[in-house]
Parts: sequence; structure tokens; C-alpha cells
Amino acid sequence: QVQLVESGGGLVQPGGSLRLSCALVGGTFSSYDMGWFRQTPGKEREFVAEIIWRGPNYKDSVKGRFTISRDNAKNTVYLQMNSLKAEDTAVYYCAARPPNSGYDYWGQGTQVTVSS
Repeated sequence: QVQLVESGGGLVQPGGSLRLSCALVGGTFSSYDMGWFRQTPGKEREFVAEIIWRGPNYKDSVKGRFTISRDNAKNTVYLQMNSLKAEDTAVYYCAARPPNSGYDYWGQGTQVTVSS
């Protein structure tokens, strides 16, 4: 049973940085594509970034500010978020999928709040 355990959320001022981490337990980490999504109240969950065999993909509004990376030795994917804006405030979810499939596995979510 694949489980995803997230950490690293919190409160940060505009322009600040946070790094989210997500550890995959119960599966072969290197065989999964990994992604990050976010959701705000009353809105649908939206794609933020993913890292697949071709490389990373990003939502347009986070390009140049967010960086997704993975450490297969630690079974962990990261989301480095710089130059944070108020509109980045959301619950961030880590997700995993076998290649060429949908995201079937989800973390519990971690709150990111950008506010002065």
C-alpha cells in the first residue's frame, strides 16, 4: 500500500521561501511519476508541478519561482518555493502515479499561507 507523507508547510511572508517534502512509503519510489497540486476553499484542486522521465513540468504561474526535484535514495520529492505570493496560499498535496497513468496516490495535504 503506497502512502505519501508530506511536511514543510507553514506561514511565510510575501517574497519568502518554503520547501515542501513528500516521502513515499510502501512502493518503489523510482518507478513513480511524482507531482504537486494545490487547493483553496471553494476551488478545484489544481496542478502545480510534476517530475517525470522527460523532466519537470510546471503551472505557468509558478515557473521561475518553484522547483520540483526528487531524491530516489531517500524516496522523497521536494517542492522548493521561492518568491512566494499571497495567491500561492493553499493546501498543497503530493501525488504519485505509475507512468502513463492518472495520479492515484495522494498525501494528506500541508497548508501553505503567504501573508504579512
